[in-house]
Amino acid sequence: MATRTPGSDTSGVRRGDISGSRGGAARGSGAGPARKAAAKSPAKAPAGKAAAKKAAPAKKAAAKPAAAPAPAPPRPILFRAVRAVWLGLAHSVGALFRGFGDGAKGLHPDHRKDGVGLLLLALALVTAAGTWFSPQGWLGEAATNVVSGLFGRLDVLVPFLLAAVGVRLMRHPEVPEANGRIVIGLSALVVGVLGLVHIGCGAPAMGGGATRIRQAGGLAGWAASTPMMAAAGPPLAVPLLLLLAFFGLLVVTATPVNRIPERLRMLGVRLGVVEPTAEEAAAAGGAPAREYSTDPPEDADPNALPFTVDTDGDGAADGAARRRRRRRKQVDEPELDPAVADMFAKRPQTGSGEDGDDPYATRDIAAGVAADLDGALLYGVPASPAVADMMHQVQDRTAVPEEPAVPAARTAGQAAPEEHGPAPVRMEQLQLSGDITYALPSLDLLERGGPGKTRSKLNDDVVAQLTAVFGEFKVDARVTGFTRGPTVTRYEVELGPAVKVERITALGKNIAYAVASADVRIISPIPGKSAVGIEIPNLDREMVNLGDLLRSRAAADDQHPMLVGMGKDVEGHTVMANLAKMPHILVAGATGAGKSSCINCLITSVLARATPDEVRMVLVDPKRVELTAYEGIPHLITPIITNPKKAAEALQWVVREMDLRYDDLAAFGFRHVDDFNAAVRAGKITPPLGSERELTPYPYLLVIVDELADLMMVAPRDVEDSVVRITQLARAAGIHLVLATQRPSVDVVTGLIKANVPSRLAFATSAMMDSRVILDQPGAEKLIGKGDALFLPMGASKPIRMQGAFVTEAEIAAVVQHCKDQLTAVYRDDVTVGGGPRKEIDEEIGDDLDLLIQATELVVSTQFGSTSMLQRKLRVGFAKAGRLMDLMESRGIVGPSEGSKARDVLVKPDELDGVIISIRG
Repeated sequence: MATRTPGSDTSGVRRGDISGSRGGAARGSGAGPARKAAAKSPAKAPAGKAAAKKAAPAKKAAAKPAAAPAPAPPRPILFRAVRAVWLGLAHSVGALFRGFGDGAKGLHPDHRKDGVGLLLLALALVTAAGTWFSPQGWLGEAATNVVSGLFGRLDVLVPFLLAAVGVRLMRHPEVPEANGRIVIGLSALVVGVLGLVHIGCGAPAMGGGATRIRQAGGLAGWAASTPMMAAAGPPLAVPLLLLLAFFGLLVVTATPVNRIPERLRMLGVRLGVVEPTAEEAAAAGGAPAREYSTDPPEDADPNALPFTVDTDGDGAADGAARRRRRRRKQVDEPELDPAVADMFAKRPQTGSGEDGDDPYATRDIAAGVAADLDGALLYGVPASPAVADMMHQVQDRTAVPEEPAVPAARTAGQAAPEEHGPAPVRMEQLQLSGDITYALPSLDLLERGGPGKTRSKLNDDVVAQLTAVFGEFKVDARVTGFTRGPTVTRYEVELGPAVKVERITALGKNIAYAVASADVRIISPIPGKSAVGIEIPNLDREMVNLGDLLRSRAAADDQHPMLVGMGKDVEGHTVMANLAKMPHILVAGATGAGKSSCINCLITSVLARATPDEVRMVLVDPKRVELTAYEGIPHLITPIITNPKKAAEALQWVVREMDLRYDDLAAFGFRHVDDFNAAVRAGKITPPLGSERELTPYPYLLVIVDELADLMMVAPRDVEDSVVRITQLARAAGIHLVLATQRPSVDVVTGLIKANVPSRLAFATSAMMDSRVILDQPGAEKLIGKGDALFLPMGASKPIRMQGAFVTEAEIAAVVQHCKDQLTAVYRDDVTVGGGPRKEIDEEIGDDLDLLIQATELVVSTQFGSTSMLQRKLRVGFAKAGRLMDLMESRGIVGPSEGSKARDVLVKPDELDGVIISIRG
């Protein structure tokens, strides 16, 4: 007898037989003969017959405990005929409606919203005709009965609600996220009001008849009020319904409770009941304080940039801009200088409609781009002559020019105020220690670049090629736009309904084939957007100059000395990074990918923005030729280090410097070196009594290692220990580390180093494994080189693709020479160990210094010198323990070997510190 276990196959056979028998019983008697005919078919192979014979006893044994259900009696032929006709008709109607549904998928979302809005307007007309007048036709009577039965006495207001919702859908199809809020708010408001009306009309019950229900709050009012009265009683049901209606009103108007007084005041200002303040009057006049506007106030600096920012998001800026465009059409175009007019003519117009046809719009675009490239004039960055002339020729177009009214105070012959002079030159004189003055390098030493392109014919061709690929593979997707950067252009692709993102990612090779580029990168999705990004390299690449980044508004807004220019992202925006907030960064990539240019941009940015008292640097250059241009700058704390062994010693000095800074922070009760420096400058802290020390602010210490692999080859353990300790603790001490390598392997960038360096900058790599080592994700292997990089700052979830900045050797030489002329470098002697050659015995220690010190401490503290004890305590082999004993013998710590006896210990425990210092050298 076959047994059945819970996990055996026989149980599965049994369940299959039972389900099969049930299915056969449900289908009718025709399934049995078919199964028998299939069992008797001679087409089965002999092996199949044998298997069937072997499985037969198991099936019988498994199916034996369950009794087979009795076969269902055959149904009448008339019933089956009617059922077949009904199912055929249902399938036909369903296929017809599904065909209409599939055809509606091709409609644009805006058209679908227009269709819904028009449908609501039609329902509003039908409902108004039935509730306001006498209904006509079966549709009008049905709509009237439904509306009156649901809403009772308030059925006359239903057409207004339907019309309002329909008009909103047609006017604002681009904000679908507000539709859900309005539906919820209207529902709560209507239910609350209908419940109150129902209670006010006597709260008739369902037994009173449909007429009384219609004359009250309708079915909706009855359903809202009856449960509340039954649960809490009529006196408490009224305030509950009032709260529900009040909540619906707040949701519809998007008004939080804490902003009700402000909204009521705004309503009073609009109605003329409340006297507006000056700010409200200015906002009502169409000039919000923070909107994008090219209309400066009357007392504004003519050299200032003609724009402000709108962050309210309430659409006031758009309305004001439209009103100004309508008034602007009445103004005659002023004459321009021929050189400036030629500059405008060469710039392509990107726009359509009013902006594309308006000459002032083109002038504003050119002025804004030129001002962005030329620096924020508000912050004292000098403008070039061409840009200054152009900015002066941009006229105020707020209204038609009128004759200005002359104040009464000027009628007595007073002269008009003088015009503003040119913008001040950015030459900040910072006081250093003593009577030394230091002038930052002028940004004119760095070259200016031309304005970046926003569109070209090549971009239009790529859009057509992508559209063709989607059409060939029958993917419901379309290119909705693109953003062009200096190196790559990111095309935004929106998917149709029920289309998987994997359909786009699977077409990566086909897209690369269509656009004839092997470096296609697909982002699914774009961060912050419901779209898939396809990044394709530009055939006409653009150069990103460091001077343009340092003149940008992003650099002018932040005066931190550690702010450096990184490059420009895919959208053409300036990417700046604060090294003090990173707080450490790993820069890696293949040879020639742009790593050295990035290091040069970092150092040049610091030289252009910081004085030697603000930032000091330690430069490590094992290659000997990369950083030689910076030799002698006053920001250096030691000469450029080219010896890997001295570089390891310099990192150990940085660790000691970090410990000293933390000692001061702990002694004076500060958590960050910035707070300590601020207190020192303000004179709030003084050294202890009897101390001759003079407190001075600590400068930021920037350590740049140009090739980490060379250091890890010479002294891997010492370098890794120093780097890990610096990266773990040095942020609050104002010490920041930049590690660069062209060999991003696991033996160079170890797990401990990666865990403590949160910011990464990956240039083009040769393999995906290298990209995973740098970024912990693929992507760097698809970069196209020459500055193309992925920047992953601390806290970011996805890397930013950008084109790294470039600075020429002539620019570096000019900035370095300016710094040398201002101040002479003063080095510290304790950073690297100098002097004559070391002892031969010290070189024999090698990487066993830590073990030798541990062995010395163990032997001297226990006064027992034994090789076997070293093996047990230090967990080393016999050869290593014997070598340690020989090293201690050569230094006079233990005596010579005497066979199997323990060696004599020649050093006393109180002499241990001096022995360890002598071992360390």
